[in-house]
Amino acid sequence: MFLLKMMIPYACHYYTWLFSEMKSAKTVLSYNPFENLRKMIQESSVDPTLHLCDNRTVPVGDGAEPQEEEELFQKAMEGITPIGRDGIAATRSENRSDDTLGTCGDDEVISHLENLINTGQGFIVAETPEYVEGTGYCVRRDAAKRLHRGEFSIQSHVDLHGLTVEEAKNAFERFLKDNVMAGKRAVLIIHGRGRSSPSEPVIKNKVIEWLSSGPWHKWVMAFSSARSCDGGAGATYVLLRERSLTKRFRRLVAKDKRGNK
Repeated sequence: MFLLKMMIPYACHYYTWLFSEMKSAKTVLSYNPFENLRKMIQESSVDPTLHLCDNRTVPVGDGAEPQEEEELFQKAMEGITPIGRDGIAATRSENRSDDTLGTCGDDEVISHLENLINTGQGFIVAETPEYVEGTGYCVRRDAAKRLHRGEFSIQSHVDLHGLTVEEAKNAFERFLKDNVMAGKRAVLIIHGRGRSSPSEPVIKNKVIEWLSSGPWHKWVMAFSSARSCDGGAGATYVLLRERSLTKRFRRLVAKDKRGNK
């Protein structure tokens, strides 16, 4: 009991010292960055204006309404060109003129265009560089024009698309033989425009050559490029003569028959 009474003063002194040390440690280790924020703001002398890069200033008020903020933003952005996604300044077309639209919307132009697309009328094949025509010996030149205008009813046709020159020649000769023997006058040869050829239309040029020279030109009165409805420059009308078969043609027919046996 005596020892306990002697240690009480020392224990009180120890706990007093320990409490003071813990209080000091709390002050050093604790960190509260917002404790004096209000005081710092009140003591600050910052100018409450928004400074822009072009030396313009816009006042910024406390508690501004959304409409006021929008007006302030629009005022701040005056003269500023927006940048597009590709880094190029975007341009705004103001007061777009309707002159171009008015030209394209002309009723007469649209009518002609629709007529050309739907019926082919309005496109004159004879006035294009691809147009061809020719007449035989002692035949009037207007025969080719009449043929192109459709004054002769087409009685037969052949398609030489996708053939080689040799295949096209054989099909061409067989076609003319059959029609001459059948007494047909106006026929159509479809050869294409040769768009896939690297330079000139091969089959088309060969057809014109076969019609203009060789054994078959004696049977040709006239030829001309077809109308748009029949293939245009990709086909050729042929007007055959009315006369009996020649000995040479008979030999060709006989040879052809022997080859087919």
